[in-house]
Amino acid sequence: MSEILKISDLTVSYPSSFNKIRTVIESLSLNLDKGLILGLLGPNGAGKTTLIKSMLGLLNFQKGTISIFGDTKLSTQTKAKLGYMPEVARYYWFMTPAEILSMFGGFCGLRGADLRSRLDRTLEIVGLAAERNKIVKTFSKGMQERLNIAQVLLHDPEFLILDEPFSGLDPLGRIHIRNILKDLKSRNKTVFLSSHELSEAELICDHICIMKGGRILKNGPLNELLAGREGRTLESYFVEIIGSKDA
Repeated sequence: MSEILKISDLTVSYPSSFNKIRTVIESLSLNLDKGLILGLLGPNGAGKTTLIKSMLGLLNFQKGTISIFGDTKLSTQTKAKLGYMPEVARYYWFMTPAEILSMFGGFCGLRGADLRSRLDRTLEIVGLAAERNKIVKTFSKGMQERLNIAQVLLHDPEFLILDEPFSGLDPLGRIHIRNILKDLKSRNKTVFLSSHELSEAELICDHICIMKGGRILKNGPLNELLAGREGRTLESYFVEIIGSKDA
């Protein structure tokens, strides 16, 4: 497999009160190969969103390197291969999904018939075709989450970075998103997702990374992490690791 993501010895710090520095991520290293789904798990404050924002070039880091598609500078060409779903997205309430996706498509260089075709297909995939001309103000949280993932899928990226993609979804919505992720994997796409939904991560992820306090506690293929633990779920394993004295 070819390596899509390589993080080496990453350290990220923020200015804190009284001229102190708070280290949020410390000496973190992580690799991800093409065609896999990695689940980044951890309690609140573990550093998951900070790691994602560092990967996307939205935060500066003090030490280490991040390489995506072999590029440590995150060039325009590399960015064009990425799709990012933030945990919380605020869209213009007076716009419709069709208008919002047309705007995002323009940002990605899509035009004319190609944009219209992709827009129609994406709305079908996320289950918003019937709501394409309704204003976002009328949408439930679950519908807004579907729109959030639609903007990620629109330009057919090679590497998708999703922050809490199951948040706010009812059981049917989770199944829908899970099936979308399975389809992405079948097309050899690579997915990096953070989640608090451990049962969903167990169903969809090939690889699991558990973080706490800016450090990786466990990292590896899901089947290896749970090997030899008959009846053990990812949730029980997660609680064991996070609650351990040396974590």
